[in-house]
Amino acid sequence: MRTNLSSQITLNRVSTKYYKPENAVERSVLTRFEKVPTDIYESVDEGVCHIANEIAGKIQDRQREGKFFVIGAGTGASLRPLYAELVRKHKDEGLSFRNVVVFNLYEYYPLTPESAGSSFSQLKDLFVDQIDIDKQNVFTIDGSIPQESVFEYCRLYEQRLQTFGGMDIALMGIGREGNIAMNEPGSNLNSPTRLILMNATSRTEAGHNLGVDNLPPCSITMGVSTLMGARKIYLLAWGENKADIIQKAVEEKASDALPASYLQMHNNANVCIDLSAAAHLTRIQRPWLVTNCEWNDKLIRSAIVWLCLRLKKPILKLTNKDYNENGLSELLALYGSAYNVNIKIFNDLQHTITGWPGGKPNADDTYRPERAKPFPKRVVVFSPHPDDDVISMGGTLRRLVQQGHEVHVAYQTSGNIAVGDEEAIRFMHFINGFNQLFDGNNNEVIRNKYSEIKEFLANKKEGDMDNRDILTIKGLIRRGEARTSCTFNQIPLSRCHFLDLPFYETGKIEKNPISEADVDIVLKLLRDVQPHQIYVAGDLADPHGTHRVCTDAVFAAVDVEKDNNAEWLKECRIWMYRGAWAEWEIENIEMAVPFSPEELRAKRNSILKHQSQMESAPFLGNDERLFWQRSEDRNRGTASLYDQLGLACYEAMEAFVEYKPL
Repeated sequence: MRTNLSSQITLNRVSTKYYKPENAVERSVLTRFEKVPTDIYESVDEGVCHIANEIAGKIQDRQREGKFFVIGAGTGASLRPLYAELVRKHKDEGLSFRNVVVFNLYEYYPLTPESAGSSFSQLKDLFVDQIDIDKQNVFTIDGSIPQESVFEYCRLYEQRLQTFGGMDIALMGIGREGNIAMNEPGSNLNSPTRLILMNATSRTEAGHNLGVDNLPPCSITMGVSTLMGARKIYLLAWGENKADIIQKAVEEKASDALPASYLQMHNNANVCIDLSAAAHLTRIQRPWLVTNCEWNDKLIRSAIVWLCLRLKKPILKLTNKDYNENGLSELLALYGSAYNVNIKIFNDLQHTITGWPGGKPNADDTYRPERAKPFPKRVVVFSPHPDDDVISMGGTLRRLVQQGHEVHVAYQTSGNIAVGDEEAIRFMHFINGFNQLFDGNNNEVIRNKYSEIKEFLANKKEGDMDNRDILTIKGLIRRGEARTSCTFNQIPLSRCHFLDLPFYETGKIEKNPISEADVDIVLKLLRDVQPHQIYVAGDLADPHGTHRVCTDAVFAAVDVEKDNNAEWLKECRIWMYRGAWAEWEIENIEMAVPFSPEELRAKRNSILKHQSQMESAPFLGNDERLFWQRSEDRNRGTASLYDQLGLACYEAMEAFVEYKPL
């Protein structure tokens, strides 16, 4: 059973000529906008194998010389696969770390015996405790020292590093704001090891990595100056959620607002990324600015949209001069004139727009995103959490129902950890009051349970996990909200399915890996409904990873049915939506469903039915906007983009990309 198919989604087929130059001359041409050497790999596995081989070779060189090899090690999520590969090399290939010295790059502060997690404990679990390193050669910052001793402690930590001759290699990831080794924006180039206050973004990101809810407010970290003293620096980043910050760090001017950009000044730094993280580098996103292109329909669309936005012109007003002056003369040679290119792209985009997401009956569907027949269609909308359906495609969902299709909504997880304690308390008050009013206060079981839960929540500390009773109550709250939203959208409750996939039910942020049990639950629903349309989350930038696992469960189930030659699958199309965390780039959009101001308001109201996910929701992420605000802004933004390109002007649009089973 293939359970990682979402990792193989490739929206744009990137030619290898853009990221695997054959010689130094080609590389210098392609990377003219890049200010730090950047290696792009097709996959995370390829990248970590290459880096691990380099590190292993240098360790062995030092072993032959009888010398230490000093590694400065971070603990970000991007480093996990590298540590796993180094551990594998130790266990399977006999790579020894006896001459290796490790310095932890940072530690959270202040740490107490009750602290939820530490950087060093993570480093030990991932790496140090699984290799044959001499434990006397492993150094970390003490996060429990008195504050008045921190300054002197930092000086001695750096002094100890220098007794080993400094770092041979520093391994680090990059935060969402360009921070490296917890050096926040504003850190100076000459900053030493020191105590810093982490901002909210860094704390949230670190919490995700550790799988805990709360962390100390500060960190003792190696400063930028200390890091820059390493003889070699590897900065690793994987996945599309790193694409924006990588582009800024690699291509924009070095600045203290983006500490990772300081690597531009290092004489032996390497940024190592996969194609997803490289998506916004000029040579990948705008290759016509650096080299001759291998043109395909999506790249042409991307180029024209870029040109329109750059010149603030609609598609049909672009001229030969516009193409020639902006590096797109190749398209004129291919198509003969600007007019021919303009008409092609205008029609391509026009044909993505449809008010009939389930297909328009008794109509020519030659240029429509969806088929007219069969009609009506059986539709399954998979929602990772109990509100992703309406956040991401609430307008389309409502339109499908109104146009007569049989719509099922499948809520894949309970979403119970994303309910605040105050919501649970509010519902417990209601249950207790209801019991007193209508049961004469005679139900001893309910009274005892109420007292038990009330006491637990009163004594609950930061970072404590909820017990199973509270998780059940929180899950019921989200179920009730989902049912209310479905009723508002005129979906019968018999078509409202709560799958409660087992991988999610850990009671904490960190989830279990996907299993056959998860896939079997999805598979049963698909076999029962036998849909003509499936809608699934393509919003894989969800920082908690739930969307990706839920999507993998659907794709795995579809893959099983494909192997079984299921008849229903031959008539089924799969559409991926986004909305909670990102939006599709216009060059990838294959179906755009427009709606009116009234329909946008109805979508907002269906999102608002999920009251527990408003201001008090625990996991709103780094975006200060509430989910309904993000959704409206993205939907309006998509409609505005179509308008700027000279197409029809709508209030809002939801966008979709088709997934074709691999």
